[in-house]
Amino acid sequence: MNRPIRVLVAKCGLDGHDRGAKIIATSLRDAGMEVIYTGLRQTPEMIVNTALQEDVDAIGISILSGAHMTVFPKIMKLMKEKQLDDVLLTGGGIIPEGDMKQLNELGVGTLFPPGTSTADIVEYISDWTKEHRSF
Repeated sequence: MNRPIRVLVAKCGLDGHDRGAKIIATSLRDAGMEVIYTGLRQTPEMIVNTALQEDVDAIGISILSGAHMTVFPKIMKLMKEKQLDDVLLTGGGIIPEGDMKQLNELGVGTLFPPGTSTADIVEYISDWTKEHRSF
């Protein structure tokens, strides 16, 4: 790789709890990735536009609000419209297993529940990027 993996970490909607997102952002940075953290209260449109502008390899959504079945499909739709077909959409938070399965079927990558090792998340993003992105 000629450049670090670029990851956008975002909080969508009114969910104001960003401690987990900041921990993930720090862990990804510590692993050598370049992280763009959007801060709180982002819309799906803002997230996808930032991903496009920053030429990211992956988008990680932290969601604890219960709106995951609205947020992830909306972001996925916008990514398809903007032709971000080779960008990983992943995330984590309070997401029931059945919902995770439905979102995976829509094209969302692995979703991580609270307590997941940050090393597992780093490994997943690294492996996915090596397999799906060429730079």
